[in-house]
Amino acid sequence: MALHLSADAPASVAAAPQKYLFGPFIDFFMLGGSALVILPVLYFVPLRYEAALTLTMFLLSHLINQPHFGHSYQIFYRNFARKVRGEGYGRSLQIRYILAGIVVPLAMAAFFAYGSLTGNARLLGNATNAMGFFVGWHYVKQGYGMLMVDAVLKRRFFSDQDKKVLLFNGYAVWLFAWLQTNVVITERQFWGLEYYTFAVPPWLITIAMSIAAASSAAAAVMFINRWRRHGGALPYNGVVAYVVSLYAWILFVTLNPLWLLVVPALHSLQYLAVVWRYQTNVERDRADAVEKPALKALSILGPVYRLRVLAFIVVGAILGALGFWLVPMALADLIPYDKAVFGSSLFLFIAWIFINVHHYFLDNVMWRRGNPEVSKYLFR
Repeated sequence: MALHLSADAPASVAAAPQKYLFGPFIDFFMLGGSALVILPVLYFVPLRYEAALTLTMFLLSHLINQPHFGHSYQIFYRNFARKVRGEGYGRSLQIRYILAGIVVPLAMAAFFAYGSLTGNARLLGNATNAMGFFVGWHYVKQGYGMLMVDAVLKRRFFSDQDKKVLLFNGYAVWLFAWLQTNVVITERQFWGLEYYTFAVPPWLITIAMSIAAASSAAAAVMFINRWRRHGGALPYNGVVAYVVSLYAWILFVTLNPLWLLVVPALHSLQYLAVVWRYQTNVERDRADAVEKPALKALSILGPVYRLRVLAFIVVGAILGALGFWLVPMALADLIPYDKAVFGSSLFLFIAWIFINVHHYFLDNVMWRRGNPEVSKYLFR
């Protein structure tokens, strides 16, 4: 979720009332502030509790994580035929929708089909490396996007130069973190399929670390200068989202095994804050939004638009369960394959890689500047 928004606004605009997605505390908690509380606590958990806590974090992570993937499909493929035809969308955005919505999934399906049919487990294993690459990139862009969203809501816009500093720092930190996971050639497994990291030369790690440190310092100086120029005013929730995404969720996440379990849930919570607000505005825009539900038993939930938002959330949870668990497990029972080569979880492997990688491409289209739906519904 990377929104490239306008430059600094005039003083009259900057003085406008500040807005929130849901409220100051909820925004802080969902956009990244929860990590400042949860991750330190997990770091000091006694070893005797780690097994039970690991299971709890694993279940909680999927309870939050899977619906956020489902929501991206709900939003992206809504009125997809109109998007493909370019009705109300610019030519560039139309092409992006076609590539991300049709070309990319077909290309990935062909890759997995070829690797499976030819018995090439090594080739399929390389997809895990690709997932790690794109997931880190996605975290960076979403953290940056959250900062831009909060900047618009608070009327504290960033200049083009400031945004370049933020983006460069994000990519530098992510690249250094990703290279660190490939210091030596190591055999690992993901859902029973082996894959290999590769050996990055030490001098390249040193260069990447130096660039990441310098860009982090530049970003810190930029934030301080803006704080001084604007009388101590910053889009603080967005700043927290940006800093947490880069450093707590990417650069230092390997400091504690429990962090690796909970970070996907925190990242998804960040995403859900924006998506739920966006969908609420979509439903409020309908002509019958404030009418009472037809069933009196449902009237306790309020206007009909709230029921529709709730239905959206439930459908997202169902899609997540289907995509990550139910469909791949059913395919494993229905479609024979060489378990001696691929193990017993081939379709779980394919589903998890496919959804994680495709999610990056979907978000890269949906939340772009110039998307009429984002402009209409996200900042209301």
